[in-house]
Amino acid sequence: MAKARETTIIKKYANRRLYNTGTSSYVTLEDLALMVKAGEDFVVHDAKTNEDITRPVLGQIIFEQEAKEGQNLLPVAFLRQLIRFYGDSMQALVPSYLEFSIETLTREQQKLRDAMTQQIAQGWTKAPWLGSIEEQARNNMAIFENAFRMFSPFAATASEAKPAPSAKTDGDLDGLRKELADMKSRLDKMAPRKD
Repeated sequence: MAKARETTIIKKYANRRLYNTGTSSYVTLEDLALMVKAGEDFVVHDAKTNEDITRPVLGQIIFEQEAKEGQNLLPVAFLRQLIRFYGDSMQALVPSYLEFSIETLTREQQKLRDAMTQQIAQGWTKAPWLGSIEEQARNNMAIFENAFRMFSPFAATASEAKPAPSAKTDGDLDGLRKELADMKSRLDKMAPRKD
């Protein structure tokens, strides 16, 4: 039986240096980024207080990557919307939605790479897979907005006061359930089979 990989402990000192207890050496944020890409799990603790500071360190890695030319993954509109969710009554829903979305993208990344490779081979005259990505993003956002409406019926905004023709009303809970079931069914079909 293969031994499970242990989580590496990284200690962050007051002088901002990071110490990898697994290798007994100092590391940089770039080293931690490489560990993440290699699938190595780690937690970061403040050396003085032993507080878990993994989340802010991972955030720092992301924003250092974003600062590099040509490395941008996070659109400005997404960052602005994310900031708006902090302190909002629906803040608790955002992490699970983002986690679900990124897990779906991760599962589908090989299919996307294959489609892109095929498109490059055929030329970029048409890119039908772009339409499906946009459609999936629209569907995800509609589900997310409907979930927000269900949990915050008293926080109606101007856009909710005049719903778009395709938007669900509060009384259409069965329609929303059917939509979620249909999406789950489609995701199950897209998920790789474990044989």
